[in-house]
Amino acid sequence: MADPDDPVEMTGFEGLRLHRWSDKRVVGLALMAMCSGFGQFGAVAALGDVAKSFGQMTGGTFVQQAGLSASELGVGLAVLRLASIGALPLAGLADRIGRRPVLVATCALGLVFTMAAAASPGYWWFVVIFALGRPLLSATNAVAQVGAAEETASSDRARAIALIAAGYGVGAGLIAVIHGLGQSALGFRGVFLLAVVPLAGVYYIRRWLVEPDRFTVTAGTKTTAGRSTPMLGAVGRAFRGRLLIVVSLVFAVSVITGPANSFFFVYAQNVLKVSGVVTSIMVVVASVFGLVGLLVGRWLADHLGRRPTGALMMVAMSTFGVLTYSGSRTGLYVGYEFGVLAAATFAPAAGAFANELFPTSVRASVAGWNVVAGVLGAVVGLVVFGATAQVGHRFDGTRAGIITFLPILAATALFLALPETMGREPEEVSPGRS
Repeated sequence: MADPDDPVEMTGFEGLRLHRWSDKRVVGLALMAMCSGFGQFGAVAALGDVAKSFGQMTGGTFVQQAGLSASELGVGLAVLRLASIGALPLAGLADRIGRRPVLVATCALGLVFTMAAAASPGYWWFVVIFALGRPLLSATNAVAQVGAAEETASSDRARAIALIAAGYGVGAGLIAVIHGLGQSALGFRGVFLLAVVPLAGVYYIRRWLVEPDRFTVTAGTKTTAGRSTPMLGAVGRAFRGRLLIVVSLVFAVSVITGPANSFFFVYAQNVLKVSGVVTSIMVVVASVFGLVGLLVGRWLADHLGRRPTGALMMVAMSTFGVLTYSGSRTGLYVGYEFGVLAAATFAPAAGAFANELFPTSVRASVAGWNVVAGVLGAVVGLVVFGATAQVGHRFDGTRAGIITFLPILAATALFLALPETMGREPEEVSPGRS
């Protein structure tokens, strides 16, 4: 039986040593994504606690229930999302100096800012400090996916992307569970200080990180040819049409996932009065749904195809997003769990697809543009959802969900403008464009 860590030579593309999805190089990337998820998701998980700490909690209006108005929460979350635009130059830098140094630096510094947010004296201070770490941790996750795609062949790529998504999900789930169970003892400040644990982990994980052969071979070719490597998100004209379609799809998905994820905890705990223990149980159950989704998504990506899997899951995410905010606890429970299932199923196909459509020389830069598109989509979703959710003194999640999520379904047609990449290597999809 073959050792899972043995390199797999990619037939027809000389000089590239590729590895299985379970190789320690890919596992190391997944652990970096986990650290990123722990740091990034803290603001979402602890948002209800932050709002209570810096707002008012008396009476029956939404402001008095949540501590801050829906518009204040929406704008604050939008600022945090917008800060991730800074991931573009950071990811672009990975096309110049390498994946490994960018991963280590961005993850470590991003977690430092997460810890610093614990000292926030007010809500907007919290937003600003936490926002400083967002682009760093967003870049970490983006470059980790790029590294996983480059380390693997087509037969293992969806599995590797699923592993990265699982790593991020575990990190995000951990901080959500910790906050749910320990919010009375830790508060949001104590939860953010726990970022010191993944920060220490980065020191050990870095030993598993190795530059992919795809990058080193391409970098060597460019050096020999005397051409400069693109940075700061530079993408050549030959790829801009395809890039525009991809970022449009990322934008559309993020209009759904931005508010669906970001408003969940404050809606559940502050509006529907779901306890922290129940919320934690929901997160634990969602982790199972997420794992099943990643497994199903990997299989669908490799058998049904990247395009149909992505389109079907976009429809599912939109539908379950509406159900989550329909006003009942049953809708919340069912919509949240199956929304997580749909998003997890979407991740392997979409992650593999986005990386297979572009060559190595610009792949990290494209990942940076995808982060920007995701940020802008989430901001639009958050602003629209926040503005339409509050009707007088009442929170109308059904109205907000229908207005925000359903129109996005038209974007699924964009998948038809891209080539199917299932069973193909990036060098085949973009031949002669290393």
